[in-house]
Amino acid sequence: MTFASPAYLFLLLLLIPVIGWYIWRLRDQDASLQVSSVKPLARTPKTARIYLLHVPFVLRVLAIILLSFALARPQLSNRWSSESTEGIDIMMALDISGTMLAEDLKPTRLEAAKDVATNFVLARPNDQIGLVVFAGESFTQCPLTTDHAVLVNLFKSVKFGMIEDGTAIGLGLANAVNRMKDSPTKSKVIILLTDGSNNRGDIDPQTAAEIAKTFGIRVYCIGIGSHGPSRALIQTPIGPQYVTVDGEFDEQTLRRIANITEGEYFRATDNNSLKRIYEQIDQMEKTKLRVREFSKRSEYFMPFLFSALICLILEILIRCFVLKTLTN
Repeated sequence: MTFASPAYLFLLLLLIPVIGWYIWRLRDQDASLQVSSVKPLARTPKTARIYLLHVPFVLRVLAIILLSFALARPQLSNRWSSESTEGIDIMMALDISGTMLAEDLKPTRLEAAKDVATNFVLARPNDQIGLVVFAGESFTQCPLTTDHAVLVNLFKSVKFGMIEDGTAIGLGLANAVNRMKDSPTKSKVIILLTDGSNNRGDIDPQTAAEIAKTFGIRVYCIGIGSHGPSRALIQTPIGPQYVTVDGEFDEQTLRRIANITEGEYFRATDNNSLKRIYEQIDQMEKTKLRVREFSKRSEYFMPFLFSALICLILEILIRCFVLKTLTN
């Protein structure tokens, strides 16, 4: 409860002299009837009037208090808030070439990337997220969507061999840009994850980065793989065969893509560092939350005013009809 005119509460200070005057008047009263002794009256039963002697004054004090509160205009306030979120469009471009089967990340680079990306998706319920995969070619596995359950299932179905082998980084990036360029969302992000150097496709990675910049899309590039050689189990015409995968790749191109689009480049050498990279991106790309507060106030002086009136009426009735006084 609040008061629209709290200055009227200072009227309560008037009660100090009023109560002081009443107490002084009681002590200074003279008897209206003098008798030689009050012993014969000692056994006289007390009537209700004796107990009601001070009630009129108490009622008057209550009336002053209630009237002061009524003049101060008490108000009841109801508050509530309305929240609206402004999500971020995130397109994930995932390399599914043969080198992503390297086992320096457990169980493989591809499976580790899928697991961490899935947790990233589930932690951002307000964002539209999509998935583009690329190797020698590129296609859209899932367009931008807020149905993250569907997206997670499509992530699980991603595997090596879905498309021709190779590493078309520029083509994968251009495909991701094409999928989100017409979105009305202000914040647009591409997370590009690869472990190789561009060796396929008709679009140069730098050209694709320039296109992304034109549409205001930031690109976070993640280079995945340890610095030393590792082995990968690849299916061949004569059966599964282990091949050696070089740990070095074209990091300069990935850095250039990040710089052009005002994003960042990261290197993931194991499962933990890959997880920390996604956590860092999650912190940098926070969903915007707007809160609007509303307040509704209603006047509440009538109960106080009505109660003060009742107290005054009761005082008059008790004083005139119960506590009658003799006058000359």
